[in-house]
Amino acid sequence: MDSRRAYAALVAAVGVERLAELVVSRRNAAWSLARGGRELGQGHYPVMVALHSGLLVASVAEATWGRRGFGRGGWVALGGVAAAQALRWWCIRTLGPQWNTRVIVVPGASRVTTGPYRWLDHPNYVAVVVEGVALPMVHGARWTATGFTLANALLLRHRLRVEEAALRQLQPLA
Repeated sequence: MDSRRAYAALVAAVGVERLAELVVSRRNAAWSLARGGRELGQGHYPVMVALHSGLLVASVAEATWGRRGFGRGGWVALGGVAAAQALRWWCIRTLGPQWNTRVIVVPGASRVTTGPYRWLDHPNYVAVVVEGVALPMVHGARWTATGFTLANALLLRHRLRVEEAALRQLQPLA
């Protein structure tokens, strides 16, 4: 199989994984809202969806039209993609019904401090940052990796402010 086709299949698999996340997120959002949850920061959500969708499209486009190849760092980048997925699903599993792609505060909920949250406040964003660099670099799409990283840094700056404000509304740990 041509490496560009294999790469397109990898990116498509990540896209399917994103759709699975959205299914979990919608179910968890319904759970949160049914318990009186309130969403914060809705305005940046469409930008986040567009940016993450653009990462997938731009990665394949640059690898194809830019005639990028699977280089020496491709295996390292592929390992980064796998690690990012593992960390993301560890976050999802740890937060359970509180995990969401949106920011929803449930009255009376406590801040989770187990799993990867034992060491980091926002481990899911570590996964996003690693994937944003690693996925394009599997096939040498360095412009996509750079562009996504810069745009994502701006988005995360805002998103983290929203999430920190939301977390301050949660119950302190006993």
